[in-house]
Amino acid sequence: MTTKSNYTSTDIQAIFNRIAPVYDRLNNDLSLGIHWIWKQMAVSWSGAKSGDTCLDICCGSGDITQLMAKQVGTTGTVIGADFAPAQLENAAAKIANIYPPLDRINWVEADALNLPFADNYFDAATMGYGLRNVTDIPLCLAELHRVLKADAKVAILDFHRPGSRLVRRFQQWYLDSIVVPKATQLGMTNEYAYLNPSLDRFPTGAEQVKLGLTAGFSRATHYPIASGMMGILVLTK
Repeated sequence: MTTKSNYTSTDIQAIFNRIAPVYDRLNNDLSLGIHWIWKQMAVSWSGAKSGDTCLDICCGSGDITQLMAKQVGTTGTVIGADFAPAQLENAAAKIANIYPPLDRINWVEADALNLPFADNYFDAATMGYGLRNVTDIPLCLAELHRVLKADAKVAILDFHRPGSRLVRRFQQWYLDSIVVPKATQLGMTNEYAYLNPSLDRFPTGAEQVKLGLTAGFSRATHYPIASGMMGILVLTK
């Protein structure tokens, strides 16, 4: 099991800054819009409720942050945090024209391995497509454990290598024949070539459960979705 990346944090930050202009378009086109369902599942499994103070770490362009803000309502607060400022700029621009306004969102530039928040601060947290990209997964999970209140949950959505050989072959065909050509059309070939090595090193669902428990969480469950090509890890402090 590999839990650390060969890429540096600076490398990954640069990738996500560069893909920011096309990030939403590719997510929608490549998933046929289904990514919104997976993201809503993560928000639901986080246990966030009206009035809560919540964290969406590695928020990217803010899709899950918006869903979380709707979940906690006008009496709650959500922090959307990411280490790529270009992604945060996109996220802030997207919600500017939403009505009714989501004015309880705060955008914070932050490193998932060194969160600038107090211990036991958040009622719930989410993370979408971020755990696979951090350079130290155990440290990231330990930081999430630190900032969550007792009994609070974090729901972590990400791509996975499926266990089924047939599904894995389909996934590889899809990446090679659909994702990379689409990224190439948008001038992002090298950036999206990063997907394959990130998937290869990413721990399986069972391994993620062990990592979550080692980080101090009292309960850990991994839910495979999309025939195992996606999964949501739910951790309870």
